[in-house]
Amino acid sequence: MIVVNAKIEATEETIAALKEAILVMEAASRAEPGCHDYTFSVELGDSSKMRITEKWESMDALKAHFAMPHMAEFQKAMQANPPKAVEASFYEATEVERPQL
Repeated sequence: MIVVNAKIEATEETIAALKEAILVMEAASRAEPGCHDYTFSVELGDSSKMRITEKWESMDALKAHFAMPHMAEFQKAMQANPPKAVEASFYEATEVERPQL
C-alpha cells in the first residue's frame, strides 16, 4: 500500500476558489483502479491549511493517477489559484490489525 500525506498552505479564499476542483478530484480519484482513499480536509485549527490523504494499492496505481485527465485539470486549477506552499510525503505501508483500546 502506498500512502500519500500532503499539506497545502494557502488562504481561505484560495481554498474556496478550489472547492469545485477539489470535489471533482476526490470523486474521480476514488473511482480509479487501485485507489483505496482520496480525501482533502481543512485543518480545524488553521483554515488556511489543507491536508490530502491518499491510499493506493501500488506505486503503479499512483503513477497512473498522475497521468489522469482530472489530475491535469486539478493542476490547472492550482495554477489559477496558487497556494503559498505544497509539501507531500510518500510512504510504503503495511496495514496492521487495530490494537485493542
